[in-house]
Amino acid sequence: MLAFKSMSYRVSSRHCVDIVWANATLWQKVDKMLQSYNSEIRVHRGLAALVAASLLALSGTAMADSGFYAGGSVGNTTLEVNFEDPIEGGNFTFDESDFSWKVFGGFNFDLPVINLGVEGGYRDLGGPSATFATETYGIDVTAWDVFGVAGFNLGPVNVFGKLGFISWEADLTVAGFDAGSEDDTDTAYGIGAAFNLGSFQLRAEYEMFDISDVEDLYMLSAGFVYTF
Repeated sequence: MLAFKSMSYRVSSRHCVDIVWANATLWQKVDKMLQSYNSEIRVHRGLAALVAASLLALSGTAMADSGFYAGGSVGNTTLEVNFEDPIEGGNFTFDESDFSWKVFGGFNFDLPVINLGVEGGYRDLGGPSATFATETYGIDVTAWDVFGVAGFNLGPVNVFGKLGFISWEADLTVAGFDAGSEDDTDTAYGIGAAFNLGSFQLRAEYEMFDISDVEDLYMLSAGFVYTF
């Protein structure tokens, strides 16, 4: 009887040890799982913070600032016009291009969906020339302009259109001598795109000038803008 009780005691003690060992192993596994889970949480939080910071930086770069701005551009102007030779008579087509530049300023309203603005400036559309028969003909064109501008953002790129008026003056020379001048105010319009870099923009534009008695007059340009 005593032997049975002793054996029962030994069995019960071994069973308790096994249970304790199993529980310890289980808690170790649970602890490892919790550590792994906490590590994944920290990684996910870090990635989320990185993504949020990137989005905020991109948003800050992509949005065009509201306020006054100024800029300048250089490019190429093409002029095509049919007119009468003031010296020898007869008609001919003048279709030439020349270097051109402009300076401008305006105010931009950065609204939630679109950007609206007003812009004005001065431009030198160059002095293209061509030789007909034995004479060289040149046309120098300068102008003041004012536009209404509307655009929207596509990430860091702003796409815009503009519509306004241009007050121009054209001086004609023949063989280096003045042969008359004309001036008027006509409609102007254009499209463009700008890459935003904080308060700076890199801008490219295509502008058309709807001038009476001129077949074609347009300017392709690239330049920069700074918003104050």
